[in-house]
Amino acid sequence: MRCAAPPVANRTPVAGGRALGMRSCLILGAGRSGTSMLAGALHAAGYHMGDELLAPTSSNPKGYFEDRTVNEINEDLLLDHAPLRPSGRQGRLYPWRLPYGYRWLAVVDPRAQVRATPELLERMRRVVSQRPFCLKDPRFCYTLEAWRQVLGEAAFLCVFREPGRSASSVLRAGVDERDYLHDVRLSRRRAIRVWCSMYRHVLEKHMHLGQWDFVHYDQILDGSALPRLERLLDARIDAGFADARLKRSSSHRRVPASAAALYDELCELASFAPPAPRRARPDAPVIPSVKGTA
Repeated sequence: MRCAAPPVANRTPVAGGRALGMRSCLILGAGRSGTSMLAGALHAAGYHMGDELLAPTSSNPKGYFEDRTVNEINEDLLLDHAPLRPSGRQGRLYPWRLPYGYRWLAVVDPRAQVRATPELLERMRRVVSQRPFCLKDPRFCYTLEAWRQVLGEAAFLCVFREPGRSASSVLRAGVDERDYLHDVRLSRRRAIRVWCSMYRHVLEKHMHLGQWDFVHYDQILDGSALPRLERLLDARIDAGFADARLKRSSSHRRVPASAAALYDELCELASFAPPAPRRARPDAPVIPSVKGTA
């Protein structure tokens, strides 16, 4: 989900020609919601995921499975819808604007019409020229309409988890990766707003066209979603990739009603029955905001 992270060379193993019959796919979902876990489970199947996959980091030690070029294309597609923070001293006047490469933390108006220039379209065609592909980027929640004309019959896999857990994980990443996120002002409120914005785009603008599967984080972790995904993609999924030890974020604090309603709708689409919510203790630890609050 990062343009700024150092890339590593992509490796796309193919066993017995399996890749030739698989269906291409896009993985969408807010950052820190389990998209990397699903992409990692699909990596060994033989999908082309890009030529420069981003390197693992302390907050995502098994890798992001995101391609630098895809991230940059999506950043450029959002140029008119999430203005950049000016450089230098002028940037201090716009502290909540994001630097280039950080629009996976943007809030975008659902009415925005994201369009690709001819130059961007050509870059997109080059990315999907190797098939089957599996491309993953949280920004696809905003930019999918611009990509559709080059995707063919690709399936769409939307991964999600509780908004409070995602927000806690984003804030934890802000603490763990200060070198990367030092110039971004994060708060729980902002992280939940981003979560809501991304899934609102999916539900209101995108899901009505194409073949979709909605998957809860826990359905990947326990393997219950894998059989249906294998049928959809005609691909073997590495059930051993998901690691429950990396489920480190928790949040029993209440979220806004709008976020809870979006989460309930996603759970219904995924046929996932969430466990009964636990009551938060008054002294429950809270990860502090990073560089102020929103």
